[in-house]
Amino acid sequence: MTSVAAMALGLGSAATAQTTIDFLHVENNPETVALWEEMVAEYEAENPDVTVNLEFLENEAFKAKLPSLLQSDEAPDIFYSWGGGVLDIQRNSGALRPLTEEMQANDGEWQSTYSQGIIDGLSFDGDIWAVPYRTGAVAFFYNRDQFEEAGVDGDAIETWDDFLGAVQSLKDAGLTPLTCGGGDKWPLHFYYSYLIMRNGGAEVMDVAKSGGDGAFVNDAFIKAGQQIQELGEMEPCQNGWQGSRWPEPLGDFADGRAAMMLGFEDTNIDQVSNATDGEGLAQENIGRFPFPAVEGGAGSTSDTFGGLNGWAVTANAPDEAVDFLRWFTTADNQRRLAETTGLIPVALGAEDGVVDPLVREAATALGESTYHQNYLDQDLGPNLGRTVNDVTVELWAGDISPEDAAQTLQDTSDMENMQ
Repeated sequence: MTSVAAMALGLGSAATAQTTIDFLHVENNPETVALWEEMVAEYEAENPDVTVNLEFLENEAFKAKLPSLLQSDEAPDIFYSWGGGVLDIQRNSGALRPLTEEMQANDGEWQSTYSQGIIDGLSFDGDIWAVPYRTGAVAFFYNRDQFEEAGVDGDAIETWDDFLGAVQSLKDAGLTPLTCGGGDKWPLHFYYSYLIMRNGGAEVMDVAKSGGDGAFVNDAFIKAGQQIQELGEMEPCQNGWQGSRWPEPLGDFADGRAAMMLGFEDTNIDQVSNATDGEGLAQENIGRFPFPAVEGGAGSTSDTFGGLNGWAVTANAPDEAVDFLRWFTTADNQRRLAETTGLIPVALGAEDGVVDPLVREAATALGESTYHQNYLDQDLGPNLGRTVNDVTVELWAGDISPEDAAQTLQDTSDMENMQ
């Protein structure tokens, strides 16, 4: 009788065993994290046998530590992904769980939550490797008061020459034109990537991603390098820009120490929490314009550059991790996030949650996009992506020629293809 009771007790314990899901992210917006915590509490209330731990790593620390974490017993169950070549390498290493079966179950009920283009962006060899979460378009944000002081019309900046003219006018007015994150490097690769797109168009970008012969040693890459050097020679950035680490540039913009920044779709929202006074620039004092056209370039200003982000699940994660993501990324929950945090959702039907006017501009640009390019430092894989970031800063500082920068990229690509 005692043994039966013990067995019953054991079965009861197993039935109520607690499952812990470790959820690793890079989000530094306190409003977003607060809403996530609220949502997690709701999920845990509905699923009392599950605990979800939100774990934060700063952007660069995340990128540095994740590869070793994925090969260890400390691997998170769910982690933030920028997609692209990095995600491909992770799945090839065996670190990830394919999500195709779950997303295509019940006649594709979960997968049909998203457009096919969004699914394709996080798929390789016919399998889905991350749950879509958000998308975005990088653009310029500017301080209207400082533009007015310098006599610059943000709505009139349509070409690269217009942009350089605005930079000069701001300098002439004694203002700092740009805040630049040279310490992390990736914020500056936005400029190089966009200029390559504007000069060469989608075809040049697609050839570069294919890694073919001469993919990087061409006129579009060299011209973009020359334009980066031209901008760098104007010394447009804040003092100490080469050591500035994210999110310090957001603080510079929020505190009025720089008139412009090339930022994410929700930069106008994120700058608030990075301001010294906790308030930042008033929303009506912030303008936005797309990355300008290059005269004679093959690219269009309707071509967009930015992220397609998702949540990847590691190979040994419990089934509960997939169930949580299915709940976390529903259209209703994405709509909540859009309304509160400025996220541009990817779940169909959630786009009406985008209420901030500047974020809505980004959503409109994405809806009208003729070509969308993921961040190059992610799309090209970790080694080549890191080289893009490195040569961008070297070009900006005048430490490398445009031709040598292009050749460095080509050499890195060739070396990868030989392995």
